[in-house]
Amino acid sequence: MSSHERPAGQPRPYRERLVPSAPVYLVVAVLGVSAALLVLPFSTPGAVAAGVAVTAALVVALVAGSPVVKVEVPGGDPAAAELHAGRARIPVSLLGRTEVLDADGVRRVMGTDADARAWVCHRPWVRTALRTEVVDPRDPTPYWLVSTRRPDQLHAALGGASSGGQAAHSEQIS
Repeated sequence: MSSHERPAGQPRPYRERLVPSAPVYLVVAVLGVSAALLVLPFSTPGAVAAGVAVTAALVVALVAGSPVVKVEVPGGDPAAAELHAGRARIPVSLLGRTEVLDADGVRRVMGTDADARAWVCHRPWVRTALRTEVVDPRDPTPYWLVSTRRPDQLHAALGGASSGGQAAHSEQIS
C-alpha cells in the first residue's frame, strides 16, 4: 500500500471492466450443475436445458453487472478529464492525493477505517483498489474507493490535471 501525490503529466485514457475472476465462474458452473441435478429426476433433456440456462443467465448477469472503471479525456483536453467508476463520475481536477491499496488495505478501508460518506465502487473478486481524495469543498464525499486490478496504472492515468478550484460535484447515480 502506498500513498501518492498525483504525478506530473497529463491525464490519459484508461479503461477496465471489473469482471469476475475465474473462481466466481467456477461457482457459477457448480450452480448450473446443481440446477441440472434438481431437474434430472424428471427429464434428462430438461436437466441439460436447466443447467445451461442457469449457467448462461448467471454469466450474463455477472458480466452485465460488472462496472467499468475509466478515465476519459474528451478531445484530449486535460481540464475535461473525468474518472468514471460504474455510473458515477467526477472531474479529475477535483481529485487530490491517491492511495494504492493492496488486499489488506482494502479490508482496512472497507472495515475499521471506512467513512460512510465515501463513494465506493467495490467488487469482492478484485483484491486491490485506489483511494483518491475529493478536494471539492462543496462535495461531502471525502474520497472515492475504486476497485481495480491495476491500481498503479489507474493512478498514472489520473496523473495530469491540477486540483484547480472549480466547484463541481461528483455525480453519483445509484
